[in-house]
Amino acid sequence: MKKLEILIIIIFILMVPFQNTVEAHSGRTDSSGGHNCSEKSKSKGLCTGYHYHNGGSSTSSNSNSNSSTPVSNDKDCTDFSNYDEVVKYWNAKGYSATYDPENLDGWGNGVVDDGIPCEAPSGYDKTLINKSPEQIQFKQDQNDEKEGNTQGYSKGLKDGYAEVAENSEVLEKSEAFTQGYASGYNKGYTAGKEKIETEKENATKDGYTLGKEQDNLVIPNIYASNENLKALFEEGFNKAITERIEAKKKEYIKLGYEDGKKDIASPPKEIEEIYIESYKDGYEQGQKELRDNYVNDGYEAAFKLINYENPALENEKYINWFKEGYESNTLVDTIEEIAFNQGVEGEEMDVSSEYIKGEAIFTYYYQLGYQEYEKQVEQAQKTAAGGLGTIILAWLGRRFYVVKKMIA
Repeated sequence: MKKLEILIIIIFILMVPFQNTVEAHSGRTDSSGGHNCSEKSKSKGLCTGYHYHNGGSSTSSNSNSNSSTPVSNDKDCTDFSNYDEVVKYWNAKGYSATYDPENLDGWGNGVVDDGIPCEAPSGYDKTLINKSPEQIQFKQDQNDEKEGNTQGYSKGLKDGYAEVAENSEVLEKSEAFTQGYASGYNKGYTAGKEKIETEKENATKDGYTLGKEQDNLVIPNIYASNENLKALFEEGFNKAITERIEAKKKEYIKLGYEDGKKDIASPPKEIEEIYIESYKDGYEQGQKELRDNYVNDGYEAAFKLINYENPALENEKYINWFKEGYESNTLVDTIEEIAFNQGVEGEEMDVSSEYIKGEAIFTYYYQLGYQEYEKQVEQAQKTAAGGLGTIILAWLGRRFYVVKKMIA
């Protein structure tokens, strides 16, 4: 019995502080567990009118039956100086629409409102509020955008690399996912294009390098699986092979040319036909230049030789080329005619600049003409002395005609 009394006393002692705490808070709320919002709280945007706290309701009789048990250190919206403090406190406590032991959300009747504590001011960024619908949607949008960006980048990279037309459309997805997908796709497509362009350059370069080193085409596996890269590798290889062939052909053309100028034919043997033909082409060029040299020598000699003379050459071919050039000089014929006419007319010799190269020929034929002129004058004088002036003059006219005819 004594032990039971002691236990009752202990329980009573423990109950007294708790009761005092409850009564201390009741001064801030009415008997229903609520109160009117103060002007100070209204100005801060913390509340707008009458509201409840600590699970209170319009009927005091059922206040003890509320599922939310009041705590001794609960907060009222009027306890905060601004709404940022409300959010900071709410977030620090980890409160949410489904966990609000201090009833900062709703109207203090224990019924959850919208997961927003103390009525947020107009325009406030509710995504900052822990587990608010806006924050939940914001995070969902972030996740959707991130996932869309990842998928879009992957698809864009593939399309860009394959060099197909851009297509960033996506169906039946959220707006955030669609936006993220489009952004990721564009970045991926650009990266894919850059990647394939780099590989195309490398394929051409690597093919060219191989072609410079060997004649046998061997396509690496990294290019063999892609038709475009394979074709570019072959293109680079073939370009190098062509350059090597052309360079070698030039070598044989040069060799043939040098032999042609020396007039010594020594075509290569046991070599591909294209290089033999290159040698022949070069040899023909050398022979032509050699021939042109002798022909030109003959042409120039015609300006100096009154009568043709074979050059002091042992090779009959060279002599023929020389003579061909001599006979091709028709300008000398013109010089002879003009020079003779000057002489036969008794004019003073005048060699124009265009005939100065054939001055020796000009002088020779001028003298011939002048000698003819002197004969005609002498004959005319004799005839005039014999009284046959008229007949002589007629004869001289006829003579001039004959001389000109002979020159022509």
